[in-house]
Amino acid sequence: MTDRPATIAGMTVSEEAPATTSLEDVVVITGFSGAGKSTAMNVFEDDGYFCVDNLPPEMIRGLVDLFVHEGAKVRRAAVVSDVRARELFETLGAVLDDLAERGIAHRVLFLDADETTLLGRYKETRRRHPLSPTGSVAQGIAAERAALEHIKARADFVLDTSGIGPATLRRRIAEEFLPRHVRAKLAVTLTSFGHKHGLPRDADIVLDLRFLPNPHWEPGLRSLTGFDPRVVQYMSRGGKLDAFHERLAPLLDFLIPEYIAEGKAHLAIAIGCTGGRHRSVAITEALAARLRARDDVEVEVVHRDVGHSAR
Repeated sequence: MTDRPATIAGMTVSEEAPATTSLEDVVVITGFSGAGKSTAMNVFEDDGYFCVDNLPPEMIRGLVDLFVHEGAKVRRAAVVSDVRARELFETLGAVLDDLAERGIAHRVLFLDADETTLLGRYKETRRRHPLSPTGSVAQGIAAERAALEHIKARADFVLDTSGIGPATLRRRIAEEFLPRHVRAKLAVTLTSFGHKHGLPRDADIVLDLRFLPNPHWEPGLRSLTGFDPRVVQYMSRGGKLDAFHERLAPLLDFLIPEYIAEGKAHLAIAIGCTGGRHRSVAITEALAARLRARDDVEVEVVHRDVGHSAR
């Protein structure tokens, strides 16, 4: 019988002292300064993990104790712990051993990069290296390499980020640590608006509906909104509305899986007409109903300008 902890699917568990806890996964993110740890943490945060940056190793114990406590609702957590903790970082190995002995499921993600890449990133940001605040970045990287050697050797996954951009890094981490069947859904916000009141500032996609018949010019419809079926019926004249839906649906069916594959967590779609009361509201409601039938998105609807006067 061995005292060494076993590993199942990359997660370290103890055979002797299983913990009674709802905490399912603790990811410790570490590695070189400038290798992408902040980007990595954002991947887990977008997937619903409780995340903490720049946590000294000994404080990981306290955080786990908090989550294991009866009544705690946190099931998944990710922490970044690195050489910014200075001499305190030396205890990370012992903390990982302690998690294993307690039966706390955990994984270690180590982000690596070659010196040329790290030097280039520091040059772009003009930041000082934490291990060489008054010296050269190269000296700091050399000191960091020595300090990280023992942790890199025991990492569950080592990812070399040299030569890859943030989008690729997010995708690689998601593929390795966040299986598709448990990955969080894409949050889609649909915002109806009126062009005369200005474009929403955070929109990723803007759809302009001013080609459709405008109910504003019909006295019997002007005081209504896009929630009224009579407005939708009026907009459907001439077949343009049906033709629009026939083209929009396949476009979104293509785009949504691609955004998810790229690691995008939120998609903002702005849908505009002239005043934001009729056409944009009706189309937003119809699009929301269609997207809610999907199992890979969560939909939020905002009607920004529907309350403006119809004058």
